[in-house]
Amino acid sequence: MIGIRFSDYIPDMSNKGNFEELLKIFLQLLTITSGNVAEALNWMNQFDQRYELTDKSYGMGDFIQELKDKNYLQENEIDKTINLTLKSEQAIRKQSLEEIFGKLKKGFRGNHQTSYSGTGDETTSERREYYFGDPMEQIDMTDSIKNSQINHGIDEFHLDESDLEVEERDFKALTSTVLMIDISHSMILYGEDRITPAKKVAMALSELITTKYPKDTLDIIVFGNDAWPIEIKDLPYLQVGPYHTNTVAGLDLAMDILKKRKTTNKQIFMITDGKPTCLKVGAKYYKNSFGLDKKIMNKTLDMAARSRRLGIPITTYMIARDPYLQQFVREFTKTNNGRAFYSNISRLGDFVFEDYIRNRRKRLK
Repeated sequence: MIGIRFSDYIPDMSNKGNFEELLKIFLQLLTITSGNVAEALNWMNQFDQRYELTDKSYGMGDFIQELKDKNYLQENEIDKTINLTLKSEQAIRKQSLEEIFGKLKKGFRGNHQTSYSGTGDETTSERREYYFGDPMEQIDMTDSIKNSQINHGIDEFHLDESDLEVEERDFKALTSTVLMIDISHSMILYGEDRITPAKKVAMALSELITTKYPKDTLDIIVFGNDAWPIEIKDLPYLQVGPYHTNTVAGLDLAMDILKKRKTTNKQIFMITDGKPTCLKVGAKYYKNSFGLDKKIMNKTLDMAARSRRLGIPITTYMIARDPYLQQFVREFTKTNNGRAFYSNISRLGDFVFEDYIRNRRKRLK
């Protein structure tokens, strides 16, 4: 038996100075720095000095110039600051999609087929005879013409209703989703960056929906002491604040948004790492950072019940392991008849994407 042989590790330096490879690193840094171009470029220079990302033929200055030439960056003529362009914002979303969705495609556990067939845009291997009223785009012309030749011969072309075959398609109802992101101060406490994975999930999900499911809707809201909607283009710049966690405000806004949507299927995804600690009473804020305050908890449970009555399931992605908090989340989930996942930050994207794809393939109740 030969066993295991070890040899010196020789890193692959063939991509040194390659624009596309440097761009991937730069886009990651932009996400982490909340779109701060100057800070991201400063990190790029430090990485270059330490890890030799570039060589003599292509330096960091060449990379920055190419970013400008290819319209990833633009310089403000007044104050000479360098800002992101729409192209770079879309590139960040696309990279987040490839990073998260690419992993899922290798072993995608959430790609469950529905038991319903009907009008949709994803064909199956199933075929059936034609029924009056079937849309023309679902007729399999190749198999139908073959049936015609078998049934009537090839000397003279003749096609009638009995020759037609129809492709079965997965039922896919339109879905309206609200993604709630906790931006309270705890999302960066204890030396762990939790807001960056949350942003990546939001950017990837928005890119997936706008490119693959353009008829679906995705609204993104953030919640701290209050809650407010943000646009997709705002996601790279999203930062946490000195906020408490007003889950009630977030759920209230999410339900108001979904009530205006005409789709049958509606759902709320909530990413948070902490217990509800804030409530707005009139013009004042009622806060309690210590423990699970009954006044705040009861109001949050009331919102879960209200959402259930409206037929809106809430899926909670909890980036925390506090047993007292998990007990509350279980009660919250039971009240809403929703679901909860206790995820670490590395698996957050997997859970959200599996849920979204699975829910598109069934009727939400």
